[in-house]
Amino acid sequence: MIHISAMRGIVVSLVCAGALGACGATPPPVVGVISPASVEADGQQAFTAESAPADYRLRPSDSIGVTVFREPELSLAATPIGADGSIALPLIGSIRAEGRTAAELSGAIESELRRGYLNDPRVSVNVLRYDSHRVTVEGAVKTPGVYPFNPGSRLSSAIALAQGPDRVAKLDQIAIFRPTTAGMTVAKFDYRAIQEGTMIDPIIQPDDRVVVGTSGLSQFWQDTLKAIPVFALFTRI
Repeated sequence: MIHISAMRGIVVSLVCAGALGACGATPPPVVGVISPASVEADGQQAFTAESAPADYRLRPSDSIGVTVFREPELSLAATPIGADGSIALPLIGSIRAEGRTAAELSGAIESELRRGYLNDPRVSVNVLRYDSHRVTVEGAVKTPGVYPFNPGSRLSSAIALAQGPDRVAKLDQIAIFRPTTAGMTVAKFDYRAIQEGTMIDPIIQPDDRVVVGTSGLSQFWQDTLKAIPVFALFTRI
């Protein structure tokens, strides 16, 4: 449970810290660009939307295609990664996919095929759907729901998946609730500032929950959103 009094204490602490560091502040980040300083500031992973797919590590429920060149009977047009993190291939049987990049999985399949099956196998693995990546978008958006997204997508993209803010949205009260191994964290963002390029557009992660503020939310949620500092910093709650 979020304790509002504790959150207000966090606000005071962060405001004081922000005031002390104002003199050495760096220029505001530009939407879609993450500099090393910005990565430290907003706690995001150091990759852009363009570079994410190549470095993406497969997860259960993702759907992939496996092509063994000149061997159509050994290829799979589409197969989901099972809950145990593996896929089943002709001849080879079960092979672990979870935790590997597409290139690493290609290499692992080639190694298995060399063991008495093919002399010089060439394998390509493509990610068809990132079904393990889902974000919940609720509050003052036109179509609240749970949506799949591609790695490297940002907050503005998540809101767009829900058809954008509705007319009663409080655009300076948009929060991302993020579960971590250390507990729940939250950060607040200003949608207009993101659009203007004066606030970073954060990369969303699987199981994030985006809440767009509105007077229609319960008093608990309204108080919670007001207590979160607009610093684009994820704070444990």
